[in-house]
Amino acid sequence: MATGEYVIRGGVAGRERLRLLARVMQPSTQSLFERVGIHAGMTCLDVGCGGGDVSFDLAQRVGPNGRVVGIDLDEIKVGLARDEARSLQLANVEFHHSEITAFDTTTEFDVVYARFLLTHLPHPAEAVARMQRWLRPGGVLVIEDIDFSGHFCHPESTAFRRYLELYVQAARRRGGDPHIGPRVPGLIHDAGFSAIRMHIVQPAGLDGEVKLVNPLTMENIAHSVVVDGLASQAEVDQIVADLYEFAHSPRTVTSLPRIVQAWGRK
Repeated sequence: MATGEYVIRGGVAGRERLRLLARVMQPSTQSLFERVGIHAGMTCLDVGCGGGDVSFDLAQRVGPNGRVVGIDLDEIKVGLARDEARSLQLANVEFHHSEITAFDTTTEFDVVYARFLLTHLPHPAEAVARMQRWLRPGGVLVIEDIDFSGHFCHPESTAFRRYLELYVQAARRRGGDPHIGPRVPGLIHDAGFSAIRMHIVQPAGLDGEVKLVNPLTMENIAHSVVVDGLASQAEVDQIVADLYEFAHSPRTVTSLPRIVQAWGRK
């Protein structure tokens, strides 16, 4: 398997998972934007924007005098984001199909943001350095990323633990770091930023969409897991079924990964 390939399914099916994940993450990400001080009139770059959920939130936050640019390597998701921006009548947001290493711009942004991106990259320090170059002096880099080791559930679930194991193995085979979260402040520091801050969030619950993220993610990494020979299709199907059963029980608790929010000034 080629290093750097995305472990989670893309396209339309992957977009629907991201839509649900965005709804679960929206309260904590909006609180982060308040904490950082993102306001009307700013120019923002959303790196690895997926279907544009956070880009849309940023566009509403910066208002008609601000501007948001989203970039992503998944051409299908970028097309869907453009369509949704038109339906939402958001004229201050635009989307480009581009990998981070290929994106070229003369704009100096007030904010560069990335969520759940560095975890998939074989060279995250290079990505942070590139994002630093896109910022104006005094601009802020804002990153949210996962520490997959921080998951929890109750009661103990064999399927849940096997899902975590398979995700970690598949991500590492593609050159990613599923536990990158605690590394993020150091990566920001090493890229020359100052006034670095961090915050920890971890959505969890007894009911609702937060409990569906794990089985949906297992469904979306199934192809990678089977292709890599980490598990059979039959085992994957059983894990998915067990995770959904666990999620639908009112007596169970499940969490997302522990998430590190970190930011610093150029």
